[in-house]
Amino acid sequence: MTSEYYNQDVHGPFDLFDAGDLELESGGKLRGLKLAYATFGKLNAEKSNAILFPTWYSGTSKILELAYVGPGRALDTDKYFIILVNQIGNGLSSSPSNTPAPFNAAAFPQISIGDDVRAQYRLVTEHFGIKRLALVLGGSMGAQQSWEWAARYPDAVARVAPIAGTARETAHNRLLAQTFIEAITNDPAFDDGWYADGAVHRGLRAHARVFAASGFTQKLFNTRGWAGLGFTDTEDFVAGFVENHFLPQDPNNLILLARKWRDADVSRLAGGDLAAALGRIKAKTAVIATDEDVFFPLEDIEAEQKLVPGSALKRVSSVWGHLALFGVDPAWNSAVDAILSGLLATPA
Repeated sequence: MTSEYYNQDVHGPFDLFDAGDLELESGGKLRGLKLAYATFGKLNAEKSNAILFPTWYSGTSKILELAYVGPGRALDTDKYFIILVNQIGNGLSSSPSNTPAPFNAAAFPQISIGDDVRAQYRLVTEHFGIKRLALVLGGSMGAQQSWEWAARYPDAVARVAPIAGTARETAHNRLLAQTFIEAITNDPAFDDGWYADGAVHRGLRAHARVFAASGFTQKLFNTRGWAGLGFTDTEDFVAGFVENHFLPQDPNNLILLARKWRDADVSRLAGGDLAAALGRIKAKTAVIATDEDVFFPLEDIEAEQKLVPGSALKRVSSVWGHLALFGVDPAWNSAVDAILSGLLATPA
């Protein structure tokens, strides 16, 4: 594993689904929505072996492929048809950075997690003709989308595995996401979202450092846990691993994603009642939490898991904290694979 793994430039091949115009939860409209996705494995005749895996904050379908997909893994391409879908705003699906004027950049409309999931539902049902997914899973913002899928479309999800993410954001988590936004927008070159290419590099570097300080554990830094990746000291690691990931990305894209993250709230499906919203879930549910996670702490995840009938809390551990999601910890990877394999083996 090298720092190249964490670089957004690793896009990989993907297809585009023309989802048409999408009426947004904000009351606006996203015209000519394109969803970027990649598939692996073969859809069986009954269309019963499909798995949907949405992307997380700043990630792409290629990163998910590298970290989770392949023969012998839980997401075994010899058994399952795996759909890795890029959320709106990540730079591959319709985003501020790739939308033509006049709706580009800062003029791109406000998007919610619910908007993403409704668009993904079109991809799954209209394009692939799948009525029920064998599994929906995702990490962090992907977990937010997984929760939304299971609560919004309970009959379309047989199993769900939200990893390191909550269905409704806490006050602390909203503050964290807002801090990421302000690290970028406080760069004078941001210019209300109408910046020149490459101009906001100071804001992106500041954002990367806040992300690193909260996304990894103290122990990782204090014990030089990153040394196995070839870095020489903390500055080398943060620049080569985290800044290297964020500097190629578009600031408006990141802000759009962070606002979705900050405002995620599945309880709106039940008039603000979180227990009622999560009580709609019919899927076999394994809620996966990382003990050392600061972004989405164990106690917050467990509180929601207890509201889902028949669900199970699955705890894993990693010195990499929340960012173990990126596949950098082999022990964490194996533990999550075991949980997912067990869930997939459970009749639903």
